[in-house]
Amino acid sequence: MIDWFLGLGLCVRCVRRARLALWAARASGGAGGRLRGGVAGFAVRGFAGCVSNCAYRGNLHLAFTSLLVIRGSMKTAFTAQLTRAAILGAALTATAACSGGSANEDVAYVARDVESLYGEAQRRLDGGNTILAAALFDEVERQHPYSPWARRAQLMSAFSYYIARDYNKAIQNSQRFLSIHPGNKDAPYAYYLIALSYYEQISDVNRDQSITEQAQIALREVNRRFPQTEYAADARLKLDLVSDHLAGKEMEIGRYYQRSGRWLAAALRFRNVVEEFETTSHTPEALYRLTESSLALGIREEAVKYAAVLGANYPGTEWYEKAFELVGDHASDVTPS
Repeated sequence: MIDWFLGLGLCVRCVRRARLALWAARASGGAGGRLRGGVAGFAVRGFAGCVSNCAYRGNLHLAFTSLLVIRGSMKTAFTAQLTRAAILGAALTATAACSGGSANEDVAYVARDVESLYGEAQRRLDGGNTILAAALFDEVERQHPYSPWARRAQLMSAFSYYIARDYNKAIQNSQRFLSIHPGNKDAPYAYYLIALSYYEQISDVNRDQSITEQAQIALREVNRRFPQTEYAADARLKLDLVSDHLAGKEMEIGRYYQRSGRWLAAALRFRNVVEEFETTSHTPEALYRLTESSLALGIREEAVKYAAVLGANYPGTEWYEKAFELVGDHASDVTPS
C-alpha cells in the first residue's frame, strides 16, 4: 500500500514517515488496535507535517488523494487518526497558501527531472514570484549540475534576483556564472546584468556615491569587452548619465565648501568636474564657480581665464553672463593670457 504514495507523486519523505507511522502502530499493539506510544504519535505528526510540505510544493491534490487510498485500504482506528492528522496538516497548508506566495515557500530537496524543475521555476517567474523562481533555478543547478539546463538556470537565477531587486544576489550569481563559463555566448548579458544591478542602486547626489562608481566601472567593462553589442550601446547611454550623476555630487560638495568659505577646497572640486566630466551638463556652472572661487582667493588672472573658457565654449548661457558680470566688477583691468 505504501507504494501507492510514490505512484501518486508524494515525496520520499512522506513515504518514509507513513511507513514509520504504520510500523509504530503495529509495534504498539497492532494496526487494528488503539494507537499507543510516543513514537507512534510522533510519527503521525511527522507524516502530517510532510504532507503539509508536499502541499506547499503544489501537490495538495495528491496529498488528499493519498489519504483516500489510506482510508480505502485500512479501515482501522489507527488509520483514522493518521488520516485526521494528515488532513489537518494539508488543510493548514492550504489555508496558508491562500494568503499568497512568499519567499519562504518550501524549496526543500525533492528529486525531480531537470525539465520539470526548470519549467516550474519559469512558471514561478512568469507568475511574478521572483524570489521562489530564483530559488528553484538554483535548485536546478544543485540537482543537475552537469546538465546544459544548469548553465541556463544560473543566469536565470541572477535575472530573477534582479527583477526582485535583490541586486547583491543578482551580482553574485552573475559573477559566479562568469567564473564558471567565461567564454559562454551569454557572457555579455551576465556582464550587463552586473552593471544594471549596480546602476539600479545609484542614490541621490546627497548620499555616498561608491555604488555609482562601481556602476561606472561595470558599464565601462561591458562597453570595452563587447563594443558591438546592444548591451554596449545601452551601457554607453547609461555611462553618460552616471558621469552626470558623479559630476553632480562633486558640484554639491563644491557648493558646500563655498558656503563654508573654504574656497580652495571648492575650487578643487569644480576643477575635477571640468577635467573629469567635461561633457556633462555641470561643466558650465563648474567654470563659473571656478571664476567665483578664484576671485575669492585673489587670483584674478585665473578668474579671467575661466570666464574666457566659459565664453568660448558656452556663449549665451546664464553662467557666462554671470561670469562676465563678475569679472567686469572685480577684474576688468585684467586681460586673459
